[in-house]
Amino acid sequence: MLTARGDDVDRIVGLELGADDYLSKPFNPRELVARIRAILRRARYAAAAEPAAPADERLCVDDVEIDVRRHVVRRADAPVELTAVEFNVLEILLRAAGTVVRRDELARSALGRALMPFDRSLDVHVSRLRKKLGPRADGGERIRALRAVGYLYARGDA
Repeated sequence: MLTARGDDVDRIVGLELGADDYLSKPFNPRELVARIRAILRRARYAAAAEPAAPADERLCVDDVEIDVRRHVVRRADAPVELTAVEFNVLEILLRAAGTVVRRDELARSALGRALMPFDRSLDVHVSRLRKKLGPRADGGERIRALRAVGYLYARGDA
């Protein structure tokens, strides 16, 4: 965050609202470059620490199958076209099928950011995903919302 407001309270609020860093004006351009480099180093380190997905990893729950490596989704052997975020949401929900995934965890993992107050973007992605996947073979919902908690990918056997 780059701002003219440099009071301690403003810095604390900015960082608590999700800023990675806070720099107030006037600032030294070299300090700005150094801070950006530090953030990029942390991002590279975090990316290198994540384990790579196995070459042919597939997740199957009922009639939905995803190929993680190729980003391919099939429902009842028919291809399903998903956006990158929808794919991420589905992958996270399938990995945790039968258990609740908290909204904040799902947003951080799938959207790459924390949810803001009144942020409905995750709900929109889940709604579109529900439409594209349709109901389960038994007519039940695939993705259930648990109000103020998160989402649950329902298994047909549960």
